[in-house]
Amino acid sequence: MSHLYDRAEIYDLIENEKRTEIIRNDWKEFLGDRPIHTLLDVSIGSGSMTLPLQELGIEISGSDLSETMLSRCGKKAAAKQKPIELKCSDFRDLSVWEDRQFDCVASTGNSLAYVTNEDVLKTLEGMDAHVKPGGYLCFDSRNWEKIRREKQRFYLYNPFFHDGTRVNLVQVWDHNPDGSITFNLLYTFEQENRIVQKEIFEEHYNPFPLSIVEKKLAELGYGPISLRPVPCNFPETDFEKIDWYRIIAQKQ
Repeated sequence: MSHLYDRAEIYDLIENEKRTEIIRNDWKEFLGDRPIHTLLDVSIGSGSMTLPLQELGIEISGSDLSETMLSRCGKKAAAKQKPIELKCSDFRDLSVWEDRQFDCVASTGNSLAYVTNEDVLKTLEGMDAHVKPGGYLCFDSRNWEKIRREKQRFYLYNPFFHDGTRVNLVQVWDHNPDGSITFNLLYTFEQENRIVQKEIFEEHYNPFPLSIVEKKLAELGYGPISLRPVPCNFPETDFEKIDWYRIIAQKQ
């Protein structure tokens, strides 16, 4: 089964100016008045979650394991004449950034759960090494506790149009015996009420509880830890009821 991140042109189909504006405004509210001028995203992908920060005056750098996604990210930044430094790297090994430090080091796009729980903690340690004193560590994640508790099977997206073609996206989640979850991403493309193209991708996740990352951040000397739903204006703030969250914590 192919991976969506090898098909950046399909991954980005959902992008549009309105969605980019929503992401930018969400970041603006989330970051508030924190003094963040430089940010490294260690799972930047095609940049859809991070490039909007450039419009807030933040200098963005990024790394990702997928050269396909990095190429897409670089082209999008160049099209807006916004310089960005990109490096190909697994977020478990950030040595490509040598001893450089940033105001904020982030992992976006629900990326941490691609690796084992043990490697999630290792990744947080590696991210910490590139955070300036007094800087911030940030990541977002699906609410795995809620997903495992409810054992949701289907995740539906509203249809959208791209170049006159209606695009439908459904995720089917397989809850595996070992505790991992396989996401099957099913795309269908419609023209004149006929399906003209189908694409199926498979992604594998290792859910982790919030408690282990909170404990690791505390051990690394971060606090206080701020948790908000994604997007920030989501009306529900009870952690047990939100689907996606973002954490930011300051290095003391």
